[in-house]
Amino acid sequence: MAKSKSVFVCRSCNYESPKWNGRCPNCGEWNTFEEVESLPAKSAYSKSAPKKTSSAQLKMLKEVDISDDAEVRYSTGLNELDRVLGGGLVKGSLVLLGGEPGIGKSTLLLQICDCLGKNRSVLYVSGEESARQIRLRAERLGVSGDTLYILAESDAQTIADTVSASKPDIVIIDSIQTMSISEISSAPGSVTQVRECTNLFMRLAKSEEIPFFIVGHVNKDGAIAGPKVMEHIVDAVLYFEGDRNLSYRILRAAKNRFGSTNEIGVFEMTDSGLEQVENPSQMLLSGRPCGVSGCCVVCTMEGTRPILAEVQALVAKSGQSSPRRVATGFDFNRLWMILAVLEKRLGFYYGALDVYINIIGGLRITEPAADLPVAMALYSSLTDKPIGDNVIAFGELGLGGEVRTVSHLEQRIQEARRLGFSKCIVPKHSMKNLRKTEGIEIVGVSNLRQAFEAVK
Repeated sequence: MAKSKSVFVCRSCNYESPKWNGRCPNCGEWNTFEEVESLPAKSAYSKSAPKKTSSAQLKMLKEVDISDDAEVRYSTGLNELDRVLGGGLVKGSLVLLGGEPGIGKSTLLLQICDCLGKNRSVLYVSGEESARQIRLRAERLGVSGDTLYILAESDAQTIADTVSASKPDIVIIDSIQTMSISEISSAPGSVTQVRECTNLFMRLAKSEEIPFFIVGHVNKDGAIAGPKVMEHIVDAVLYFEGDRNLSYRILRAAKNRFGSTNEIGVFEMTDSGLEQVENPSQMLLSGRPCGVSGCCVVCTMEGTRPILAEVQALVAKSGQSSPRRVATGFDFNRLWMILAVLEKRLGFYYGALDVYINIIGGLRITEPAADLPVAMALYSSLTDKPIGDNVIAFGELGLGGEVRTVSHLEQRIQEARRLGFSKCIVPKHSMKNLRKTEGIEIVGVSNLRQAFEAVK
């Protein structure tokens, strides 16, 4: 038998090199090369691959059936998960779910088995737990599992043969890093094993039209462990976020071929499993202090859903030669920009002060509409003047100190009005086509100075 040849593969871009490199010459990332054995000419997943014919079958695009009768999507029973998936689980799709250890990935997938198992057969494949352990966890979560089948196996080819023979409606793989193909000599979790196992399940999902959920571990940088090509192979990449010390979890889509990547799902971890949070704004604003400086409420858009969150800022005298800048849930570089604008345009100096920004509830805001409330919270903390508890603000901040327009203005205002806010500070240029809204005062501002005067 010929000796296998080793190559070095970059985890980020899948670039191959005959020797190890500290920095990838293709993508520029450092310390991403791993030694793998090159595959033989015959693919390891050829057994379950559909047999090749002399000619491929052509089909007109308009002839592809996507009507409701074709039942293209499955409802998972969790509206928050269906929202992130774009309306449900698509037939033949491959969904990758990643997150920190203990965040609730396995819990979420086992819970949806209770709903999916009422009308369809579900195969739960675990390479980390035994069938007895899964049964104990299902009892704790209240999962009946009338048509839920358990397979404690880590050999990917055996799993593929079982799926081809039993033909379940949905398959869950927990997790891809524990799967391996015996024809490949590298250890489970290596670049080659993860890539080839994902390819195997992808071909099986497409040929049999069986949707697959795949659990993926994350590395210390927060990215899904394994080659980056794995995220290109799958149809959707979901990240389960949240602090394990907090009870709230956020499900976010980084890639979705069948829906938007802007939607989020909010869950709460309880003793009996994950529960959906139908009103995230009320949850994020619960326990909000009254009459405290450095607090301002923002309305951010997550897809089509307006969400209200509390921004807290703390400005204190620094005891170090280099003052600290900490941003939790907010972009660190954008915080530096806002501080520079406040100093240059309004004369508020933070050079000798420690600055802390925190978005309450574990939410991470990337939308520029949070610039104005962050600036107002910093101003409030510096001057020690509280912003009214009934005030909400949103707007993008320019380098000239101007407040720029934002989208979905009416939806944000209606959400603020629904939760009892009586004053809304918005960009003045966004009010041109705004319809009259009763029950809430709309204050349009053109720059930061006008915004600060509106809350005095």
